[in-house]
Amino acid sequence: MGNNISLLLVVIPLIAAPIVAVLPRGRLPWAVALLVTSLCALLAGMQLWAVLHGGVISYELGGWAPPWGIEYRIDAVNAFVALIVAAIAAITLPYALLSVEQEIPEEKIPLFYSALLLCLTGLLGITQTGDIFNVFVFLEISSLSSYALISLGRKRQALTAAYQYLIMGTIGATFFLIGVGLIYSQTGTLNMQDLSTILPEVLHLKTVNTGFAFIMIGIALKLALFPLHLWLPNAYTYAPSVVTVFLAATATKVAVYVMLRILFTVFPYGFALATPVEELFMVAGIASIIIASVYAIYQEDVKKLLAYSSVAQIGYMVLGIGLASATGITAALIHLFNHALMKGALFMAVGAIIYRIGACRMDQIHGLGRAMPWTFAAIVIGGLSLIGVPGTAGFISKWYLVTAALEQGAWISVVVILFGSLLAVVYMGKLIEALYFRPITDSGKEVTEAPILLLVPTWLLVFANIYFGLDTELTVGVAEKAAAILGGGNP
Repeated sequence: MGNNISLLLVVIPLIAAPIVAVLPRGRLPWAVALLVTSLCALLAGMQLWAVLHGGVISYELGGWAPPWGIEYRIDAVNAFVALIVAAIAAITLPYALLSVEQEIPEEKIPLFYSALLLCLTGLLGITQTGDIFNVFVFLEISSLSSYALISLGRKRQALTAAYQYLIMGTIGATFFLIGVGLIYSQTGTLNMQDLSTILPEVLHLKTVNTGFAFIMIGIALKLALFPLHLWLPNAYTYAPSVVTVFLAATATKVAVYVMLRILFTVFPYGFALATPVEELFMVAGIASIIIASVYAIYQEDVKKLLAYSSVAQIGYMVLGIGLASATGITAALIHLFNHALMKGALFMAVGAIIYRIGACRMDQIHGLGRAMPWTFAAIVIGGLSLIGVPGTAGFISKWYLVTAALEQGAWISVVVILFGSLLAVVYMGKLIEALYFRPITDSGKEVTEAPILLLVPTWLLVFANIYFGLDTELTVGVAEKAAAILGGGNP
């Protein structure tokens, strides 16, 4: 069963997607999607347990031995990321029932859940495969379904946002594919493990160096790393609430995983983070943290504020990678997990506000904190985790990032991490002020707390932010093991 889980995680949502698309209108498509995502979360948990206790899992598709055939190769790194993706999907689906019924036209709901399952298929497929071209295939499956999901937003700007994402995503995928082709031309293999043994002998070739550069640019576009982030704020802002929750908590995390895998599995560590590349990662991470946080402060739309915050949080992960140490990689992996929790909770809470008043601009949410106390409390705790207050998951991320920076004597990085937290205080403080310390906006109707089906998934993620801020055995333990597998950087 252990070897088959990797295939089942991809096949189950892939088969379910067309079935859901042809189901009759009503709640049956949601029920099937909920069952599928719950099963995937269970399988992902079993897979991580099997890897931690039994070592690497290898599945040869069609019985073809690698490198001739496609291999699904699972270690602690991708099992950890797969669990994040599957668990977020399982938590998001209960939340989706009421939100989707309000925001998506009834006749499109089966297609919506079908596209969501296809997106899940692509993201899980990326985490499972050990073939670099297969990564591109699953990347396109997740991207194409994401474009469709974003375009279903209620405002016309959703179409523009989806089109902008389509253009940027296509450019990123093209860069990635060109890079893969260049490397294949010099190595004759697409298997990641096989590449890791062949590439050290051909690193002197300009074709390989060019291929590496193309792949990194392609991933940076998919990752929304500054200054290649321009598609993300509008995509998150105008997409349906459920889509924003799911993509914000999973898509960029999978892109970070791909970057880690290319840097530390496919290419040897000494090549991937040689001094110029290392400095480029550091500069990009620092720029993302500061510039995106400043942009967040001046946003009047709450979803766009949190979207720019996501760009800043991506900067923290890239900064951890750029610190080029075992602790830095550990910090990046921990923040990958914790950011999924905090941003998922925050976007769910904002989605609850949209469900009640149909908007989320600052001037439209004045005083709603008193009318929606549970939603407001979720935003406060999620915001504290985003800032990095002790006792929350976000603090663990910031602690390991600061530790990694101090180990390397990177004092500028330490200052940037702390300054980024102060900027987070400003933009989250702005949101909390509007919700609680401004007089309530007279909309002509009484606003009540969000339905329980929206609050329960939101608070599940809120409690996870607190729990993983106090008990780090899973996050830190798995992240340290994953960092060791990836090579861990310099001793």
